[in-house]
Amino acid sequence: MTKKRRRLDEERRIIMKVFQIGAAGGVGHRLARLLVARGDAVTGMHRDPAQAETVRASGATPLTGDLVDDSVDELAAKIGGHDAVVFSAGAHGTGRDKTTAIDGKGLEKAAAAAARAGVSRFVLVSVFPDALRAGEPDEGFEHYMKVKKTADVYLTRTGLDWLIVRPGTLLDEPGTGRVTAGPAVEYGDVRRDDVAAFIDAALHEPALSRVIVELTGGETPVTEAVARLVSL
Repeated sequence: MTKKRRRLDEERRIIMKVFQIGAAGGVGHRLARLLVARGDAVTGMHRDPAQAETVRASGATPLTGDLVDDSVDELAAKIGGHDAVVFSAGAHGTGRDKTTAIDGKGLEKAAAAAARAGVSRFVLVSVFPDALRAGEPDEGFEHYMKVKKTADVYLTRTGLDWLIVRPGTLLDEPGTGRVTAGPAVEYGDVRRDDVAAFIDAALHEPALSRVIVELTGGETPVTEAVARLVSL
């Protein structure tokens, strides 16, 4: 490979400094591995000190932070110097108050901090509107769905360069590298590996901006799915 060709190839790559909130989670640590593998520098914020090793094992740099206790200024100081924020944190069924504080108010605080730090690119991992609707109604789950929808609406009203990804029911089976993605798709399952792969590709596509994407398993290769969304 000639030096000129190598330089052109390097210029085509979009190397980013990514700040992950929820970096030790099921999607978060998978995404960090992919980002680091492509050459990105990743800072993984985690609340529990015991999660530091999970973040470090993914290749990211651990950083303790708390969406509930940290102020907007404190979060902005952590986010500053990065090119993008990925928010995949959640209360994970630990109660209504924590759901409101983390999935709801925590998202609002993180978005405000990103804006204050001058970091415009912001990816939010949300939830599919039809998630788990086949079961019996559950008050806690309905509260979760309401909080997530309110958080989505909040983010869309900011001036950030946002992208909201709404995955279907998350599975831990190995990914296939293929998905179904669009502004509205039929509800279904999706593997966490494939959610991470989609966000990895979408984050590095500047033209995919200020849109909401529903995501399930499917037959379309991830990179092709992202390209199709850009062409809509």
